[in-house]
Amino acid sequence: MLYLFNSKWWLLLIGVTLLTVSSCQQQKTLGCTSPVQAGLVKDKMCGMSITAPKNPFVGDPMLPLNELGVKWISCLPYSIFHKNNPTIKTIHGAWWGETNEGVCTTIDHAHSHGIKVMLKPQLWNWEQWIGAFDLETEAQWDTFEQSYTTFIMRWVHLADSMEVDMFCIGTEIKNSVEKRPDFWRGLIDSIRQVYKGKLTYATNWDHYEKIVFWDKLDYIGIDAYFPLLRDTTPAVCDLKEAWLPTVDKLEAFSAKWTKPILFTEFGYLSLDGCTHNTWELEKDRHSAAINQQAQANAVQALLEAFGTQDWWAGGFQWKWYPNKSAALGEGEAARDYTPQDKLCADVLKKMYN
Repeated sequence: MLYLFNSKWWLLLIGVTLLTVSSCQQQKTLGCTSPVQAGLVKDKMCGMSITAPKNPFVGDPMLPLNELGVKWISCLPYSIFHKNNPTIKTIHGAWWGETNEGVCTTIDHAHSHGIKVMLKPQLWNWEQWIGAFDLETEAQWDTFEQSYTTFIMRWVHLADSMEVDMFCIGTEIKNSVEKRPDFWRGLIDSIRQVYKGKLTYATNWDHYEKIVFWDKLDYIGIDAYFPLLRDTTPAVCDLKEAWLPTVDKLEAFSAKWTKPILFTEFGYLSLDGCTHNTWELEKDRHSAAINQQAQANAVQALLEAFGTQDWWAGGFQWKWYPNKSAALGEGEAARDYTPQDKLCADVLKKMYN
């Protein structure tokens, strides 16, 4: 009788186990659900990177941003560098949004709507990512540093005169900041003699640990394109789990330098598989399938993974087009990082307000 009794209990236990496994497998297949946590990051830097328009604004560019709950914008005037050339080219006939008039107008519009501004001048080239830019001789580096100082101080003076809230001293200039930290320390000292606002530097997601002058800045700035999952449409809860090692690592890094971490850029293309190597997906964006849900899930997961962390200051979504129809060709917006007229905008609106 004891043997039969135990057999019945074993059969029951096996049945329960099989049901549990089946349920877990079904849940994995269907994907987990994660309702948007409304207002979670409303007290953080709810930022948006604003592309410089080719022509003056059509209408008020800040009204839709106010509606989303955006509290900061990043203003992005570009200048051109040439591959292996130490002198930064001065742009003539630049887009209106990158001229003094365009930048000042953008700042004025933002401040008039209660939106704070980070001025983030950047270097750009058709042939090469600025992070791959490198030079061979001391003389070449000296020439580049003189040229960069001229370039950046022009915008520092404008930032001071316009009472800009934050200034980003550089973006992803990987070899320079790693090999020439003394130049950057001296540059920061020069900037602080002119500009009294907050300072950051925008490093690529895989390079922040190589920088040794975070003590001179107010925020550790990271362009947060960390690769997560290869899934076509990853679920929010799976993405949040994938973020955990990075959250722990960044928390320790923030504590090491006693500085808050700011995502100077974050964002995802609205395409299948957008949470893996975004720089590779960019090259194939026209052959990838459009997927607004993947983008929305990715942004929600990022904001929920970091939004409760005291050491995380917030971040700037990449990116927003004030004159979208003029800036992007037919169908391009649907494959771009912009959240405009997409599911991602609904996520931002709920979490930013």
